[in-house]
Amino acid sequence: MEEQANNPLHGVKLADLLADLVDYYGWEVLGEYIKIRCFTHDPSIKSSLKFLRRTPWAREKVERLYLRMLRNKHS
Repeated sequence: MEEQANNPLHGVKLADLLADLVDYYGWEVLGEYIKIRCFTHDPSIKSSLKFLRRTPWAREKVERLYLRMLRNKHS
């Protein structure tokens, strides 16, 4: 439990995280930052979630971008 106390992603659902990124950046910018097909070709939350749940390296990139977005919002 202590390990999660300092984790800003703890309790954040992937669907909510992705929706926040899309609201903040939009699909086009998101596809420029993270070059994965589910962001650049007919993007949708559903297809992106399916891909991110199966692809750890892509999910890690999305999580890092989300943390950067949070820092930008708070600065």
